[in-house]
Amino acid sequence: MPETGYDPKRSRVSENTMADFLRGTISGDISQVPGIGPKAVEKLAESDDDDERVTNTWQLMGKFLMLKGPDEDGYKVESNEHMQKFWHWLAEKGISSHRSA
Repeated sequence: MPETGYDPKRSRVSENTMADFLRGTISGDISQVPGIGPKAVEKLAESDDDDERVTNTWQLMGKFLMLKGPDEDGYKVESNEHMQKFWHWLAEKGISSHRSA
């Protein structure tokens, strides 16, 4: 069955690995983010538009936070929708694994 969006049950990153990352110091090295391997690093950095290139952890977190909005009158982006938006953004960047991490 093909993946159709964010599902935390599909994460291949262990709870311990994620917890260690969240408790640790963020260096900015995007390859230290659980689930981001060499191919993902390349794909995230690819873009003709410099504003769409993601080359460090800070930019990746920034993109994640940007997708939280926009909130409008009577409408707020809730957690599940936020995670779906990030999952689909990763898919558009060519990331095919660990999107649900």
